[in-house]
Amino acid sequence: MNELVAQKNGKLVKQLLLIAIGMFGFGYALVPIYDVFCEITGLNGKTSETAVQVSGDYEIDLSRNIRLEFVTSLNKAAPIEFKSEVNKLEVHPGKYYTVNFIAENKTDKALIARAIPSVTPGLTAEYLEKTQCFCFQEQKFEPRERKLMPVRFVIAPDLPDKYKTMTLAYTFFDNTDRKLNKQK
Repeated sequence: MNELVAQKNGKLVKQLLLIAIGMFGFGYALVPIYDVFCEITGLNGKTSETAVQVSGDYEIDLSRNIRLEFVTSLNKAAPIEFKSEVNKLEVHPGKYYTVNFIAENKTDKALIARAIPSVTPGLTAEYLEKTQCFCFQEQKFEPRERKLMPVRFVIAPDLPDKYKTMTLAYTFFDNTDRKLNKQK
């Protein structure tokens, strides 16, 4: 009887080990799968990580107003104060705008931080074209340094009429430790 229990337990351990390996593999593959899914469907609201090269000016559509809301947040480990000068703006598609964001290092040591943007509704991300943004590269902050960081953008006039409100959100992450560990 003990031999039968030992065989069953051995079989159960092997099954659990295979399940654990499968779960790890699935978790490892989830990020690339998610990226492909978002690229195909356009659902995640990621914005371009580089400045848009606009070949010419758009025709400004004064008949439409789009409410653009600005949201700022911090990763819980980021010792930075971060906000936009305005919370919302009424914009006309095709017209260029600049909005300033303010960030301040609240510590007595230098920091390296990165802002990650997102746009909601996600399907509108392709219509928000940034020609200048602090999010295109990491930001270095000296101790107690305060920075004014502009974002220059335009909403493409071919934004579907059903979209009346968009939200541009930035989350700042402290990358100091990660950057220092890479340099070692």
